[in-house]
Amino acid sequence: MEEGGVAAPRPIRFGTSGWRGVLGDEFTFARARATVRGVGEWLSARAPRARVLVAHDRRFLGERFAEQAAGVLAGCGLRPLRARGAIATPVAAHALRAGRAQAALVFTASHNPPEYQGLKVLGAGGASLSTEETRRIEGLADAALRREVPTAPLRGRPRDLVEPYLEALLACVDARAFRRRRLAVHYDALHGVGAGVLDEALRRLGARVEALRLEADPCFGGAAPDPLPERLLGLRRAVARGHGLRLGLATDGDADRFAALDADGTPLRESDALALLVDHLARSGRLQRGVALSFATGSLVERVARSHGLSVTRHPIGFKYLAARFLAGEADVAGEESGGFAWSRLSFDKDGILAGCLLAELVAASHAPLGARLRELVRRFGPSACGRTALDADARALAALAARLEDPPARVGRSPVRAVSKQDGLHLALDDGFLLLRASGTEPRLRIYAEAPDAAGLSRRLAAGCRLLRDTRGDRAPRARR
Repeated sequence: MEEGGVAAPRPIRFGTSGWRGVLGDEFTFARARATVRGVGEWLSARAPRARVLVAHDRRFLGERFAEQAAGVLAGCGLRPLRARGAIATPVAAHALRAGRAQAALVFTASHNPPEYQGLKVLGAGGASLSTEETRRIEGLADAALRREVPTAPLRGRPRDLVEPYLEALLACVDARAFRRRRLAVHYDALHGVGAGVLDEALRRLGARVEALRLEADPCFGGAAPDPLPERLLGLRRAVARGHGLRLGLATDGDADRFAALDADGTPLRESDALALLVDHLARSGRLQRGVALSFATGSLVERVARSHGLSVTRHPIGFKYLAARFLAGEADVAGEESGGFAWSRLSFDKDGILAGCLLAELVAASHAPLGARLRELVRRFGPSACGRTALDADARALAALAARLEDPPARVGRSPVRAVSKQDGLHLALDDGFLLLRASGTEPRLRIYAEAPDAAGLSRRLAAGCRLLRDTRGDRAPRARR
């Protein structure tokens, strides 16, 4: 409590990918202005008069949040550059990589449910800010919550950033592969801002595109714009009934995550899709340095990368840790377990649009479906099944996680625990995989990640993880997300 019995404002806290919260509760106009003021003060101390891109996706009130943010930044003496219309986060990240601004503020809650709004802050090269940088912004934002936030008039018209992004994207893709093969791509935009970008890029490359859910809908059809298998039933049916050389692609609400489907409509696990991307880029001579992966990414990617002579580093969950390897010049590619992929040639942040184009290039160049190429990798490097699920972060589950961190189990099922790490939740290394338990950095959920030699073992391992976070025995665990 403050003096006089007045409650102190709730502090602003960034998660693994920016600041997010339920619109009208955690995320309000007053709190957003204070957060932007914190960003503005932090940035103006480092780079006075810096140009700052301000953008938004298709969520509720995104345009109004972006307009107010631009005024707040101008009030800090910075030069806001407004994006024209709703844009994908990868488009904003590329604008920074291309030198159009020194930082960017993107109003997006990515794959979170429709009632959420969020703010992502990007820095050098389009990379997410470090924990140290966001902690500084949090302190400045909390101070700004207690006073009026000044604004200044806006100058200049919003800029089109999509066309420059498309030109740079197409320069990264081998268009000759598409000319040799007539490829059909089924794409589900999930009502997000990948619509009109990924499908347009594929058409320019020469693919036949059948697109679903392109129209804007801030409710995203009544569910989270997360490209999980259960959200892609229409896409799966469309791909399965198609003909010829084909694949399915989907992107999340702000198009920084992707999902891929084989020619029969079967969803690929995210780690398997990353292995295909790394192998394809390395085979075509487009990787020279290393690969940065999260702790929860399956081992197939690492085995593939090392076979091409590439170094591999592992990092906590949160793409900012992977982007730091780009900034250090140590990696060409980064990937994570939830459909995040980046290639430093285009930007330092994850890009579901780029990933989709490269997977389409792979199918066209090899004249084989994704599943066939994946089976080839498994034959060469061994099997791996990696997946994740989640539980509500209620009091019992949080207490159970705290207890497991204090006293880690010696076994997971029949597998003995070979090593324990508490760097990012509770990571249990096993002879044939791992189990990771951690709290989400963007939602009130507890995440369970696991790897096992096959799908049946993965389901058992995820179920074991759920049991470790429950007080009662015998509860049925959620099905694994592939």
